[in-house]
Amino acid sequence: MDQSASTIQHRELAHQQGPVNLAIVTVSDTRTPETDANRKYLEAEITALGHRLVAYRLIKDEPDQVSDVLDELASGEAQILLWNGGTGIAPRDTTYDVLSRRLEKVLPGFGELFRMFSYEQVGAAAMLSRAVAGTYRGKVVISTPGSPNAVQTAWTKLIQPELEHLAWEVARLR
Repeated sequence: MDQSASTIQHRELAHQQGPVNLAIVTVSDTRTPETDANRKYLEAEITALGHRLVAYRLIKDEPDQVSDVLDELASGEAQILLWNGGTGIAPRDTTYDVLSRRLEKVLPGFGELFRMFSYEQVGAAAMLSRAVAGTYRGKVVISTPGSPNAVQTAWTKLIQPELEHLAWEVARLR
């Protein structure tokens, strides 16, 4: 795939900014820190690339908890907030609803591309995903389904390739 000169230049400038600070939020009514496979996977991927995991939260899918953690992490040192879980359409899935109302700038392409990649894996069930990304108070917020396969797909196909670029771009907004 050919890349534009400006995209290449932006990625080079972004890489020069050094390690990216990330936070992981797992939204689950059943997982514990010991059984959170998504945290283990993402933490290993983040550190292998030389970036830093600066915060981790494991919360229930309760709107007040989602909102409180979003505000807490938006005030911290993480540049990118990686959320997993709570994006479905079941009555308990409220993470998307809270986050999408709070996003200041939405990145519709993230959800569109995520569902495209998911469709290749799970077929029409991909339409049930409400994966979303955007910015909030100078941070990039990315929310994916909580299945390990969804987290890995989002990381390898969308987040990791643009991680430094995302952090650099959102810093330019200030």
